[in-house]
Amino acid sequence: GEGWGLTNDGKSLIISNGTEELIFLNPATLVRQRSLRVLDIGEPVRLLNDLEYIKGKIFANVWQEDFIAMISPQTGEVTGWIDMSALRRELPLASSAEALNGIAFDAEKDRIFVTGKLWPLLFEIEVIKQ
Repeated sequence: GEGWGLTNDGKSLIISNGTEELIFLNPATLVRQRSLRVLDIGEPVRLLNDLEYIKGKIFANVWQEDFIAMISPQTGEVTGWIDMSALRRELPLASSAEALNGIAFDAEKDRIFVTGKLWPLLFEIEVIKQ
């Protein structure tokens, strides 16, 4: 299948393929260890794209959407959503910005960054429970 996103949890490589499935691979052999279906209140969350493992959760943006799902790596259940739509208003008007598709975690300084395809800016975000 296709590889859309890639992260690791320190033990496994975790791959998204554009479906609701996340695949866990042995990093040394690339042998499939397990897979998870990502569900939000029982409904599959498809088009999972870029991935980042942050503090015990898998963060995944949904392709062509301005949302990031926070996913339990044990169950596949979405434990929260981050709405990134306000960031579009911060982009220059002449920008040819496309989909949100970049998530990065700086563990050393405990910072999360997001960007998108052809976005001229990189944003540092803070996740606040509501």
